[in-house]
Amino acid sequence: MKMSLERLLTEGKIESIEINKNLIEKAIKRGEKDLQNAKIQFENNGYDWTLAIAYNTMLQSGRALMFSKGYRPKGKYKHLAVIEFTHSEFGDKISSKMIRLFDSFRKKRNKVVYEEIDIVSKDEAKESIEFADDFLKKVKALLKSKT
Repeated sequence: MKMSLERLLTEGKIESIEINKNLIEKAIKRGEKDLQNAKIQFENNGYDWTLAIAYNTMLQSGRALMFSKGYRPKGKYKHLAVIEFTHSEFGDKISSKMIRLFDSFRKKRNKVVYEEIDIVSKDEAKESIEFADDFLKKVKALLKSKT
């Protein structure tokens, strides 16, 4: 799955932007809010939406990383572009397991939103929250170390 920055640019999956701290902060705040909402859904037994919202925490965290490097997703497969960029640019700082789970939750979230209902177990929903929380913390630490 690892793709180089140059290839992501060449294939039109990402584009260069000016680094904007406001964009980075907004993405992190959105991720934090989504994490809290995922926890609320979990407490209300809404496991499908728990995973979908926890995934959005990861997505926003990945977007914050992109923004911090002066890029944003572009084209039809923006979610996948965020994952590929995160793997390409931060794979040495974010474990392969985290990247695989990020992509796995992307696929499951797509099914939840567009195709099926009641497909996420309580354990899977709990895992999605724990992973999203860990991912967000790791991204915040990476962003803090850049400043």
